[in-house]
Amino acid sequence: MNVILIVSDTFRFDHLGCYGNKWIRTPNLDDFADKATVFERAYAASFPTVPHRHDLFTGRYTFTYSDWAPLPKNEMVLSQMLRQAGCVTQLVADTPHILKDGFNYDRGFDGWLWIRGQENDRYMTAPRKARLPCEPSKLRKRGVTTTQHMRNVSSRRSEKDYFVAQTMTAAAKWLELNYDQHEKFFLHVDTFDPHEPWDPPGWYVDMYDPDYDGEEVTYPVYGPSSYLDEDELKHCRALYAGEATLVDRWIGMLLQKINDLGLLDDTAVIFTSDHGFYHGEHGLMGKSIIAPTAGGSCPLYEEVAHVPLIAYTPSVNGARHCQALVQPPDLTATILELIGAKNLDSLQGRSLLPLLREENVAWRDFAVTSPSIIHGPVSGQRITVTTKEWALICRGQVEEALAKNPGRRTNFSRLENLTGKVENELYNLSEDPKQEKNVFDEERDAAEQLHLTLVEFLRKVGTQEELLRYWERLQ
Repeated sequence: MNVILIVSDTFRFDHLGCYGNKWIRTPNLDDFADKATVFERAYAASFPTVPHRHDLFTGRYTFTYSDWAPLPKNEMVLSQMLRQAGCVTQLVADTPHILKDGFNYDRGFDGWLWIRGQENDRYMTAPRKARLPCEPSKLRKRGVTTTQHMRNVSSRRSEKDYFVAQTMTAAAKWLELNYDQHEKFFLHVDTFDPHEPWDPPGWYVDMYDPDYDGEEVTYPVYGPSSYLDEDELKHCRALYAGEATLVDRWIGMLLQKINDLGLLDDTAVIFTSDHGFYHGEHGLMGKSIIAPTAGGSCPLYEEVAHVPLIAYTPSVNGARHCQALVQPPDLTATILELIGAKNLDSLQGRSLLPLLREENVAWRDFAVTSPSIIHGPVSGQRITVTTKEWALICRGQVEEALAKNPGRRTNFSRLENLTGKVENELYNLSEDPKQEKNVFDEERDAAEQLHLTLVEFLRKVGTQEELLRYWERLQ
């Protein structure tokens, strides 16, 4: 059995037709879903980009002991486990953060290819100046990242030059050269799109907002969305939608190549994302306010925590929808079982194969999504616990953490100024799927039960006692 894993950064689950979206065009992934299993309740575990890949590469909930950091040298990772099972492994990626600055997420792969230039990749040095698409005050880091990105794409001439196009084309080429050369292979395709900056070809944006003539806020400041007027916010959604359709177009090309090569008889294909993005929901833009290394800050509502997951395996009937609560460490276990790897005791995820085969198996009844907790909850960092009915956004014992780390008072005070009081939140997802009414006070018993579930989970996955104590009491 071969496995192809496609990760598309920041692709919201509710922006795909197979998850009910009615206004964004994603025909290729929707057609793929008709042949596969759509996991309706997939959730991120460690957040955001780099911690998510750490989960995928280890099969563990790494937010309990790691941060936005290079891949540790002392951990056995997916590529190594697969190679021990006689599998050839290849990484094709344009996501910069897992490869630049010594982050080493290529470790263990037989081959790897980095498509350079995404976001703030220190790739091109000319042109020295770039004309920003809007006022710098509306751009994250006042346009510094956007300027670097504009340098990196200055030689772009056609759609084939866009990053997702280059990445999927490179993956298709690798398949052409390798599909019949190995007993079994694992191909990890990792594209940063539709992550910002949002700059798809103009015709993709015109699908969604053709008459707009204002500034293009391609990399908006994270935080409260009030700095954008209604038209700008609508256009941000159109820019993102254009990126989503662009990504779908080129993933579709790769899926067609997989079919053309006759691989669907002996190859599992998985599509997923690491997290979503706020486009004004909850009054927010982006996905965090304070840098990941400060522990994150925004509450992880459905728009960010809930992710797409579509999995095809040969001999399993497609067009199925699964309601089980699943997370990235489960993908690691699934890939390893598909390849036939052994000695998987270090994994904290569970293989999805019984769910794919519609076997009647007991499954977890909650999912946990969180930024790193290794600094304590000193940036207003919160953990989201999701069940079929509830979502608890739980605040750690901030006062105790600040007493131990008084230097982080600045970050916490900044967060309070931006978002108001940092508090616990509880939502009844069956009655309030958009999470508009916090019922924490009214449903305290339910919150207490979810909090106990969280503490038991943190203890089970080996969280250090000095970190665990910040979460043992529900304030």
